[in-house]
Amino acid sequence: MPTLPPDAPAHATLARAFDAVAAQYAAARPGYPPALFDAVEELAGRPLAGARVLDVGAGTGIATALLAARGAEVTAVEPGALMAGWLRAAHPATPLVRALGDALPFSDDAGFDLVGYAQSWHWTDPARSVPEALRVLAPGGALALWWNVPDPGVPWAAEQEARLARRLPGYHAHGVAPEAPDLIRGLGLGLRPATRVLRWTRCVPLDTHLAMLGSRSYFAAIGPAAAAPVLEAERTALLDVFPDGTVEEAYALDLTVTRRPS
Repeated sequence: MPTLPPDAPAHATLARAFDAVAAQYAAARPGYPPALFDAVEELAGRPLAGARVLDVGAGTGIATALLAARGAEVTAVEPGALMAGWLRAAHPATPLVRALGDALPFSDDAGFDLVGYAQSWHWTDPARSVPEALRVLAPGGALALWWNVPDPGVPWAAEQEARLARRLPGYHAHGVAPEAPDLIRGLGLGLRPATRVLRWTRCVPLDTHLAMLGSRSYFAAIGPAAAAPVLEAERTALLDVFPDGTVEEAYALDLTVTRRPS
């Protein structure tokens, strides 16, 4: 297996922290509702069925599987060895490439219809990853970026985010999700990103919710010993809100789609 280059940027190095939590990432991370893929099709101007899709930062394959279920022909790109191992085990028929989104190992005429980043574009340098996406897209193809963001309009979720920001030095709140359109416009490439915010929920056992939190990069980066007291404090706080031990996670799914000019 190839490894990341020694001069990989800091954000790419931090992204590899997910390898330490690959198992709980696969088990506890949320998927995405059908409405997301409806919106991707609308903004990209074509159906996913039959589309050649590059899933960059594919992780354990959560979005990979959902894109394939919509009929897309998916190629996965993942830099982390253990994350890639989980993806390969779960989806052995999916082509998988170990690489960074900042340097996609595909030719200029690769002709993908969609380059997607599910929960992963913030681990790239936009000045590099956007031109790379445009380079491997077919004319008229689209770059789609999306994130499940804790819904700031739901009081318990906002309170949890505030607690984590106080306790975790590496906490990055919602990353670049809200800034993605401006970052893309600011590259001076004449691109016109379109956006959607889709609200949805899922109900999970408290332990699954805590495992989901523990799979985030800032928990992975500090290690299990430092993460444990923070997660136990969250258990106590959440039992006040969800005394039956079932957490209704609330997400504001942030989507940005940018078409390559024809």
